[in-house]
Amino acid sequence: MSDREQTAVICGGTAGVGRATAHAFAQAGFRVAVIARGEQGLADTRKELEAAGAKVLAISADVADAEAVDHAAERIEAELGPIEVWVNAAMATVFGPVNKTSAAEFKRVTEVTYLGFVHGTLAALRYMEARNRGTIVQVGSALSYRSIPLQSAYCAAKFAIRGFTDSLRCELIHTNSKVRLTMVQLPAHNTPQFDWSRNKMGKRPQPVPPIHTPEVAARAILRAATDAPRELWLGRASFQAIIGNMFMPGLLDRMMAKQAWSGQMTDEPASDEQPDNLFQPVDGLHRIDGRFGSQVKDKALGLSAETVGKLAAGGLAVIAVLVIALVAAIAS
Repeated sequence: MSDREQTAVICGGTAGVGRATAHAFAQAGFRVAVIARGEQGLADTRKELEAAGAKVLAISADVADAEAVDHAAERIEAELGPIEVWVNAAMATVFGPVNKTSAAEFKRVTEVTYLGFVHGTLAALRYMEARNRGTIVQVGSALSYRSIPLQSAYCAAKFAIRGFTDSLRCELIHTNSKVRLTMVQLPAHNTPQFDWSRNKMGKRPQPVPPIHTPEVAARAILRAATDAPRELWLGRASFQAIIGNMFMPGLLDRMMAKQAWSGQMTDEPASDEQPDNLFQPVDGLHRIDGRFGSQVKDKALGLSAETVGKLAAGGLAVIAVLVIALVAAIAS
């Protein structure tokens, strides 16, 4: 089956990484279904993708609503054809310390950023398992391994996605399913989330550098959909966070306490009148790029977790050989 005959679904596909990903799949020849809440963002995204020659279906749905996601999947199957790729990329976050974040805000971030992925995965599985094919891509983050201050709800949701994904992967292996499941762990990107996320701090938020263009993430997500590694780690910061947390979690706690607090805030005062998208979409900010274009990198190294493991094992083997040689030299 050629890409022109394949359908890809992008949840959270009207802004930032999700919108860039929708463009990447359209350029690769897929039929593209975009699921998001805001009608204006959906209309603008559909127009862009159709101008690129793609067949597009734009559906307004809140991924926190499992029934709405199920209905969206039914429409996609009926109007675009069999779903071959499902990308879960929708997210919401709150910037602020735990003691300034309400229970309702924790709940909402969890419903969107974690349960939204669960709902999307369940909807995709209903069709993919029946056909015994298809690929589900979970858009994760280095924060699914290494939490930072001021985003506890978001970090917890990303950890939960990884736990859910690992569990499901085992079940698919157990049943000899040919449905593929992959997760992409991203670094910081220049997206509008820093203009519309709920902010409890006195300063405007920013991504912690190094900052990448959303297209960097989109290329990695398309690659993950094609190759389906267990996980794809993208960017130096992700490698450092994931591997560093494996060996030095206490040290990283102290580093994050010092660096990631101020590192997430600009010197600009926050506006009390700035709307946020936690419970309702914000019109006028649905675009691919955020406001940090002067700081971005347009490339990042991406390696599968398996490749990183092999490189680490090779490095340890080399160290072991050198130690043995050194001990032998001393002994002689």
